[in-house]
Amino acid sequence: MSAACWIGLSVIEASGLVLALTTEANAERAQQLAEALLERHLVACVSIHPVQSFYRWEGALQASHEVQLLMKTSAQHVAALRSAVSELHSYDTPEWLCWPVTASPAYGAWAIAELSSDASPPAA
Repeated sequence: MSAACWIGLSVIEASGLVLALTTEANAERAQQLAEALLERHLVACVSIHPVQSFYRWEGALQASHEVQLLMKTSAQHVAALRSAVSELHSYDTPEWLCWPVTASPAYGAWAIAELSSDASPPAA
């Protein structure tokens, strides 16, 4: 199993849903990243939220307005998602956090279906 998302000392279960989090520099870049990940079927859904981040970078305190992406995916897609985020992200060191979640049966089934390469569009 991949070490893309560790929980404690064990890797998340292969059949579970995962939330992954990153930030981007602005709304336009966040939307572009979200769309690219959706097109690749690496995420079922991405929620985008403006945030103000405070952190230390290269020894200096920083404050930045960023846009946070909360990505819903499956354990099977975590490694590919992490790789794609690293490839497409505008930052040299993008934030990457992930953790397993429990979803309602209906949402979980929908998310897993959306992550398959042959997913159908939602019914109108």
